[in-house]
Amino acid sequence: MILRIDRIQMELPPPSTPDPAGAAVVQELFGGRFGEMSTFLNYTIQSFNFRGRQKARPFYDLVANIAAEEFGHIELVAATINTMLTGAGEPGDLPDPEKVLNPQQFIAGGAGTLPQDSNGNPWNGDYVTSTGDLVEDLTHNFFLETGARNNKLKVYEMVDHPAARALTGYLLVRGGVHQVAYARAVEQLTGADLSKLFPAPRIPTDKIPECRPHIERGDHLRLYRFSPSDYLELAAVFNGPHPETGEPLEVRDDAPEGFPPLDLPPQEGVFAPDYAPEEIAEIARKLRQRAGLSDEPTGVVADDGQSVVDKVKDAVT
Repeated sequence: MILRIDRIQMELPPPSTPDPAGAAVVQELFGGRFGEMSTFLNYTIQSFNFRGRQKARPFYDLVANIAAEEFGHIELVAATINTMLTGAGEPGDLPDPEKVLNPQQFIAGGAGTLPQDSNGNPWNGDYVTSTGDLVEDLTHNFFLETGARNNKLKVYEMVDHPAARALTGYLLVRGGVHQVAYARAVEQLTGADLSKLFPAPRIPTDKIPECRPHIERGDHLRLYRFSPSDYLELAAVFNGPHPETGEPLEVRDDAPEGFPPLDLPPQEGVFAPDYAPEEIAEIARKLRQRAGLSDEPTGVVADDGQSVVDKVKDAVT
């Protein structure tokens, strides 16, 4: 089971100038062959299908636990795309179709993320490899993380929107941890030393400015345990020196605290969540009142003193 906590794994910058073209490019990191849907579902299905897991517990724990972190990465990429599209779905001011790389984000997605790649092709179950052979699956996972890092570097170069740069900086660090984890697992199981391939592609992570805050915090060394009481054998596999820095790898027995998500404003031009969102808000208030709850919403969202709605209006005007 997955225990869902209403936080995102990193703090994203608020909406600024809308960037539908950039948002279409970032879709590759969501629904592309090497996107976060692929990493999440590869590791999730491999963990579901894992036979003899008790006697191979360190390897099972590794795959299952990384799958849990990837679930959060999907949400983070979606939050980034939605941030980049905020302000582009205003009434009477929808983007020119000739300037939009993926009109489905507006027509089918309500100025939001879709399970597609950067060309608008739907994510495909054929992207999942789950052979049951542990060596083959772990080797594939290393290859998958290497391809994912390659694509993140390309998206970083192609898209300069602040949210996209922040996202890729974080994912390059955390995806790098998973790349190291699978390399260590293959080495522990077979003796093959994949650490000699790092960094792959051969661009040092610390050369990227948006990666440095996460590296300085030590997130390039840590595998977090995403469970209150399970996956206790991660450290049996995830150990030794980091292949790029030589620093010791570590397992943290708690998940990152995370950050409240941005409460992105309605985009009435695409009926998200409605053409008259204030009516839904009033219905929700009455339902809370009827249930004996506070008139005010109970959730926690990011707020730095100026509403996201005001920031978007400032940016587009």
